[in-house]
Amino acid sequence: MKNKYVWLATAIISPAILVSCGSNEAANPPMNPAAMAVPVNTLKVAEEKVTGTDTYPATVVPLQEVELRPQVAGYVTNIYVRDGQHVTKGQKLYEIDQSKYRAGLQQARASLQSAKANLARVQKDLERYERLAERDAIAKQQVDYARTEVQTAQAQVASAQAQVQSASTDVGYAVINAPFTGNIGISQVRVGAQVSPGQPLLNTISSSDPIAVDFPINEQEIARFNRMKQGNQPDSLFTLLINGETYKHPGKLLVIDRAIGRQSGTTTVRIQFPNPDDVLIPGMTVTLAVLNQDIGQQVVIPHKAVTEQLGEFYVYVVQGDSVVQQNVELGTRVSGNIVVREGLKQGQQIVVEGVQRLRQGAKVQVGAPQQGGQPQPTGKK
Repeated sequence: MKNKYVWLATAIISPAILVSCGSNEAANPPMNPAAMAVPVNTLKVAEEKVTGTDTYPATVVPLQEVELRPQVAGYVTNIYVRDGQHVTKGQKLYEIDQSKYRAGLQQARASLQSAKANLARVQKDLERYERLAERDAIAKQQVDYARTEVQTAQAQVASAQAQVQSASTDVGYAVINAPFTGNIGISQVRVGAQVSPGQPLLNTISSSDPIAVDFPINEQEIARFNRMKQGNQPDSLFTLLINGETYKHPGKLLVIDRAIGRQSGTTTVRIQFPNPDDVLIPGMTVTLAVLNQDIGQQVVIPHKAVTEQLGEFYVYVVQGDSVVQQNVELGTRVSGNIVVREGLKQGQQIVVEGVQRLRQGAKVQVGAPQQGGQPQPTGKK
């Protein structure tokens, strides 16, 4: 009886086990290797003609700029220029009341004449005493006194001449002339204003043509700009952009500053530009474009094909049915594309869409790659 029940239990359980195993196989069918491949869009690498530039924020600065300040005290009696006027070197700009300085000059000249007359008198006395001394007709001490008086009179003449020079300088300082050709700003004083040496600021004058543009570079770029300075500089090397429009005159590298800033880690480069129409104004913010090495036929790929890891850049190159992560050196951005300086060759096939789902050696599902331009969508949905 016991064996009978064992046989019945076995008969009931066995079909249940078979049914359970069949259900698991139906729910989890074996994975198809083709279904594990990542569908991607690809592009065949091609070369394009590009003109690569690096852009820098820059500031317009004058090559010469001077603050005009009074050097004598008095009242401003004349202003000979309009605010913002273009002036030439030596042109009269401001005049301070000269009356007391002219009077001082006349007094100094009169003192000089008196000193010269006194010198002439004592020189004649000395000559007469020396003739008498030759005949022993005068005491030697008297001759010595006469020589001393001549020396004193000569010193008085020299002092009077210095006073004339000083008074003449004050008269000259009462008229302020343009130290160089350029543009003058808005006057900070008006006729009748009282001034003293150094105060207040009268105006500022700056040169306008040529003019300069300053921009910062880091120390890694110094060698590159030194080569530019020492070599031939084509007209297209430096281009200025003002509110997105290209300035029509080319620039030339003028100077690289002497040192690296301790706080900023940068130095300043100055580019000189012609400015015949006064388009460039000191203090203006502009963009400077500098030609780089990406000139002519270059490998260009979509920027979205590039990934970054720990400061290095990579693309995925298709090899057979999988991808290889390839390190690349990037260059100039060209719209939505970017120049690859090293790491890729023309004709290689790279992934441009689906990059985020890839890793080294991943299987991919691709179609026929397109020759440059827009990537061809591949893979079935």
